[in-house]
Amino acid sequence: MLIDLSELLSHEDKVLNLSADLEMEHFETRLFDYPIADKKPIQFQISGTGDKKVEISADIELALMIPCDRCLEEVKTQIKIHISREIDLSETEEEKREALEDVNYIDGTMFDAEKFAYGEILMNIPMKVLCRKDCKGICNRCGTNLNYKDCGCDTAELDPQMAKALEVFNNFKEV
Repeated sequence: MLIDLSELLSHEDKVLNLSADLEMEHFETRLFDYPIADKKPIQFQISGTGDKKVEISADIELALMIPCDRCLEEVKTQIKIHISREIDLSETEEEKREALEDVNYIDGTMFDAEKFAYGEILMNIPMKVLCRKDCKGICNRCGTNLNYKDCGCDTAELDPQMAKALEVFNNFKEV
């Protein structure tokens, strides 16, 4: 959804309240593609603050299906974001680079709500997602989900310094 901000720039204390639907069905990054399980319309409050500055406030709420970091089962992960940003539309591209800001959601006076939401969701995806606190994960030998059954694989972890000694003993067993 594109929103023209030029009207807010000419009227200093004008406030624009909008509701925009999130159009994406999947949240795609370079590495992952998360299905969106549930989403609510994004609530925007955009106000002109004078001197070609605009304050954008948004409430974003959605649920992504993210794989558990231990067992890879999909977990419905709620993401709730309340963000408020002040944007100076008089800044040049060079000034934005110096400030280390990448504002790709504004082109001239046009505000792209979808790109804004994408960036905020990306910054708020949890670093680690678990299906439950005591998730046992999967067996590193056979791939069985250990939350449902024990696979019986030998999971004894050996000291790396003793691995060569075990290798010598195993070679003698074969003879």
